[in-house]
Amino acid sequence: MTLLRTKLLPAAVALALFSPLAMAQNAATVNGKAIPESLVDAVAANMAKQQGQQVTPQLKEQIKKEMILREVVVQQAEKMGLLKQPEIQDELEINRQNVLIRAVLGDYLKKHPITDAQVKAKYDQFAKSFGSTEYEAQHILVPTQKEAEDVIAQLKKGAKFSDLAKKYSKDTGSAANGGKLGWSTPGNFVPAFADAMMKLKPGQYTSAPVQTQFGWHVIKLDATRPAKPPALEQLRPQIVQELQREEVQKYQQELLAGAKVTQ
Repeated sequence: MTLLRTKLLPAAVALALFSPLAMAQNAATVNGKAIPESLVDAVAANMAKQQGQQVTPQLKEQIKKEMILREVVVQQAEKMGLLKQPEIQDELEINRQNVLIRAVLGDYLKKHPITDAQVKAKYDQFAKSFGSTEYEAQHILVPTQKEAEDVIAQLKKGAKFSDLAKKYSKDTGSAANGGKLGWSTPGNFVPAFADAMMKLKPGQYTSAPVQTQFGWHVIKLDATRPAKPPALEQLRPQIVQELQREEVQKYQQELLAGAKVTQ
């Protein structure tokens, strides 16, 4: 019941409060303050949807008890005069804005749905930038050029790349695995790293240190293979989400451009 109280119920209550529900009858009253049955129904429906389950009498009873408890605590806060505290008023205003912003943006996306053509265009753009080749590489990241040159000197003397990566690399994510970065396309690396990696042949490592914003790298290319981007349907949810984000940002900028703002 803890998760119900702290995470799911507040969000569901917020949604229900801003829904066009007919307050036909009350589920309970607390010191004369009504808790509408329709509000309990709305919260139950939202929670059931979030959890992928059906609305049951047991769920509604849980919600009703929780809302009674919440109302008791809220009334106590009002008796204590907490609503008059500036920090409480600020937090309530931010929460009010959040609910209304979600409602406005949700309404905009509902009226401007992402089309299949938009998804296809975005996917084609991604597929084009994906590249034709994937690279399996290792690297050793150190703070200074001198340290990177020392690593290269040890490689020339026959030291194993993976052993040096475990010993010296500051990239904790790959160092424990011998510096292995797995299969990836150049677009997933910063330009200087990608350019140096693509010039190598399988089995080769960079003869000079490569500098990026992260430090100095020694890079070894293990293998290459033809790149094949994931299928459109596999990426559709992420693409739709990205397009929705872009639409929302554009809409917000339109609203901002039409507003009179003084500072």
